[in-house]
Amino acid sequence: MRGRRYDPVPLKIFRPPQDSMLRLLRPRFAFTLVELLVVIGIISILLGLLLPAVQQVRESARRTACSSHLRQIGLALANYHATYRKLPVGCMEWRSGSDPGQRQLAWSAQILPQLEQIPLSQQLDLAQAFDSLENRVAAAVTVPVFLCPSSAELGRDSKRGRIDYGGIYGERISGPNNPPKGTMLIDRAIRFREISDGLSQTLVVGEDAGWSDGEWVNGRNIFDQAFGINAAPDFENDLRSDHPGGVNVLFCDGHVRFLSDEFNLKTLAAICTRGGNEIVNPMDQ
Repeated sequence: MRGRRYDPVPLKIFRPPQDSMLRLLRPRFAFTLVELLVVIGIISILLGLLLPAVQQVRESARRTACSSHLRQIGLALANYHATYRKLPVGCMEWRSGSDPGQRQLAWSAQILPQLEQIPLSQQLDLAQAFDSLENRVAAAVTVPVFLCPSSAELGRDSKRGRIDYGGIYGERISGPNNPPKGTMLIDRAIRFREISDGLSQTLVVGEDAGWSDGEWVNGRNIFDQAFGINAAPDFENDLRSDHPGGVNVLFCDGHVRFLSDEFNLKTLAAICTRGGNEIVNPMDQ
């Protein structure tokens, strides 16, 4: 007797539709609107915290570079004095309306050899006026050490190279500057031995950024201090800078200091004079 034949029943395996499978396996890259807004908010907060810090670091570096430039100028002045036994004249032949033919050459033009600018110094003719045709090419050269990296005036349009530093002619805070009390005078060179207040207590050069006649060859880059730090009106050249909160200044002994906007006015007047016999109280600084 033959056995009964049974055919196996095929198993049915569930297979999801192919497009559904792809949706399950496909990674999800999109953000919801809420997630996107949260990310943008976090990035904005981080940028708000980071940018001021970056700006502060950059300004600190620029201020340090400015201080270094003043130290180089101080060393050049010391070498000039060692050679000639006197500081350079602040302005050689000041030009006025009654005598427009004066040379009006600056102290900064006279120390070019001490700043390792010998080729430029040889091209400049000190027997001619600062704006003469003979000096046009040399006077147009930019000397990096004469520029403060923080100065917003680096791109100023001028026929002559800019300078952000001025010689100290004296002060008008405590009274008239007559005779001039400073170390950078007109047609008169000062010797270190004449600075009876002490080289470490007397200014010789300070920042004067943004002055319209701030040209390293132009003898008008001297001034007598009449206001507080960064407080002078635009028409006055005075101690001012584009550093937040103060200026860099150079003393006759070669050291550089940063004076804040709140620097004591009486002390400021004292350090702008070479022989006022003032007592400079360190607590006032």
